[in-house]
Amino acid sequence: MSSINKTQLSIVLDGMGSDNYPIPELLGAIQASSELKHKIIITGDKSLIESKLKEITYNKSAVNIEIIHAPERITTEEAPAFSSRSKINSSIGVGMDLVKTGKADAFVSAGNTGAILASGLIMFRRIKNTRRPAIAVQIPTPHKGFVLLDVGANSDCQPAFLHQFAIMGNIYAKKLLDIQSPRIALLSNGEERSKGNELIKKSHRLIETNQSLNFLGNVEAKEIFNGDADVVITDGFTGNIALKVTESVASMVTQIIKDAIKSTPMSIIGGLLVKKSIQSQVQKLDPNETGGAPLLGLNEVVIVGHGRSNGLAIKNAINVAAKAVNENLIQEISEAIVNTKTD
Repeated sequence: MSSINKTQLSIVLDGMGSDNYPIPELLGAIQASSELKHKIIITGDKSLIESKLKEITYNKSAVNIEIIHAPERITTEEAPAFSSRSKINSSIGVGMDLVKTGKADAFVSAGNTGAILASGLIMFRRIKNTRRPAIAVQIPTPHKGFVLLDVGANSDCQPAFLHQFAIMGNIYAKKLLDIQSPRIALLSNGEERSKGNELIKKSHRLIETNQSLNFLGNVEAKEIFNGDADVVITDGFTGNIALKVTESVASMVTQIIKDAIKSTPMSIIGGLLVKKSIQSQVQKLDPNETGGAPLLGLNEVVIVGHGRSNGLAIKNAINVAAKAVNENLIQEISEAIVNTKTD
């Protein structure tokens, strides 16, 4: 199916999602609207957002931003299912309703992941025949990175779920990352097909029967950063742990490099000589560069950002949302799921 490539999209941005809202959201919205030429609809406390927007210097004629009042915020401490139903005027709920009613093309939030998932299931429903939605995050590496899913939507999975994750990850890598034949692997404790728990063993047997997938088999955690696989499949419990360990190690390595450069006068001089090279390598490991993670398996485009997102991350998340719409990602996944026996 061909791309849509609409000239201007309307992207809804949860204005009260990130830890430091609404500044990252406003900075990201301004950058996205001016650079990508899309309309950004921000949902949240209108008086707060408008007052903060006045504090930012930008070319007002170059951006198209609308603020929709949504006074309630779902915090990370709240129960996702309950708050999604009880807080009907939340920035998440109001934003998703704009997409549901056709007033916008996609939804982006750096808020409570559980609430985004719960609200998305209520508002948009799952794509027909989709067992479970999955969060697909692009992990940056010194090479070109890889997609990891699921990273938190489903703690307990069945083999059919992982098979569908592989199908959705395959489409995502093709359409949004421009990889012609994504190499797909199952995260396991060994490369041999005999390795892994029952979920991995059964999933392996199921996925390898799908001739439309470029399935490599199992991959160990120590190998996923080598660039051998483009899409790595796992359950949400394991994936979330892997993601957080990855983020922690990347942050630690970055700090070690900074500390080493500042340790002695000679290292400071040496650091200045290689500053640009180091910055370019560290930048590759910055999750803000990849933007948000698509919540795959729903009938609308939903992008989940990190709570610690800055303006760059928000802008890139909006960019991911726009590309997902233009590449007709939802319809592509729907057709792939419908045309494949997954259990």
